[in-house]
Amino acid sequence: MDQNLASSLDERLAASLDESSEASLEPSAEQVLYANILEKGMYAGLGCLFITFALYVFGIMGPYIPLRELPQHWSKNVHDYLTDADIHAGWSWVGMLKYGDFVNFIGIAILVPVAVATLAPVLKPIIRQGLKSSIRR
Repeated sequence: MDQNLASSLDERLAASLDESSEASLEPSAEQVLYANILEKGMYAGLGCLFITFALYVFGIMGPYIPLRELPQHWSKNVHDYLTDADIHAGWSWVGMLKYGDFVNFIGIAILVPVAVATLAPVLKPIIRQGLKSSIRR
């Protein structure tokens, strides 16, 4: 590659990086909104996980599978475990929330949709501004 061409490319790249880094140092209103919603949802799910774990560990809620039987299930595949423990796949865990080893699913159920739920309030302003101004090329 020619030395002058390489130097010119380096200068253009440096100028481009300077311009884009100055413009991207401050988060947009949509990014702040997304982060705030994500933070609140994460703390809600994490708090729920701590509380439900304490309910289980301190014996406030008894387990579905007694602790003494738990090692028998460790080497089983999922199908055999579910069959032997009489646990149905899918949303059946909702009916088992009275047990300490299932109540922690509530925290997980809060955490899973948080990232998707944060997009709803963010998409409206992005669409309103137009995609061209929101996407940096």
